[in-house]
Amino acid sequence: MTSSGKLAGEAAWVTGAGRGIGRAIAQAFHDQGAMVVVADIDPESAHRAATDLAPGCLPLVMDVSSKASVDDGFENAIAHFGHLDILVNCAGVLNYTTWEDCTEEEWDRVVDTNMKGTFLCCQAVLEHMKERRHGTIINMSSIAAKTGGVTVGPHYAGSKGGISAMTLGLAAHLAPHGVRVNGIAPGVIDTPMTDIPELQGYADRIPLGGTKGRPEDIANCALFLASEDARHITGEIIDVNGGLYMD
Repeated sequence: MTSSGKLAGEAAWVTGAGRGIGRAIAQAFHDQGAMVVVADIDPESAHRAATDLAPGCLPLVMDVSSKASVDDGFENAIAHFGHLDILVNCAGVLNYTTWEDCTEEEWDRVVDTNMKGTFLCCQAVLEHMKERRHGTIINMSSIAAKTGGVTVGPHYAGSKGGISAMTLGLAAHLAPHGVRVNGIAPGVIDTPMTDIPELQGYADRIPLGGTKGRPEDIANCALFLASEDARHITGEIIDVNGGLYMD
């Protein structure tokens, strides 16, 4: 954390921040002066990331699919930093399945983490941001929300489509209160989640270089949306996919 930067003095709550895209977003925010709540369901990942980013970071072990856990996380963040200015909903899970093979248990786990978790975290910060008439929320959608999930199955695509819809609805709801809500729809990003043979051929078709994007590509977009550079932007979902899907 620095005393200057695009996010100097801001407090950010980043879920899924222990690794991958969430970790890169926490790093980018910290580098630009933000205090960061590093939230992750895995205690070791949360504490390791917060330690690497210290000072100005709070590790938080949290299950986004549990309202009690999310509410406790919010209270801990407020108690520690006094306020929250930015929420990034990055926690997510993915297991590859077909329409025929997707079980009820797999559906519930993915939808509860990705979509319900996003809703619960948004709900937790609403009154705080409305009262302060200040804040920005960034939700992590996916290219799968636009393509129907060519390789990822119905549970993941459905959860991300729901996140996109919630982003638009919440943006309209919070705009009169001075709070912005936007989304990012990553394509194939080089993280452990995408390190499987099924996606390699898909990545080869990316027009910009034929390679996966990097977590930093998403982090840079999140930094833009969180900063005053995007002060007049709300209700948008930005594609970061190397041209794999264009609209």
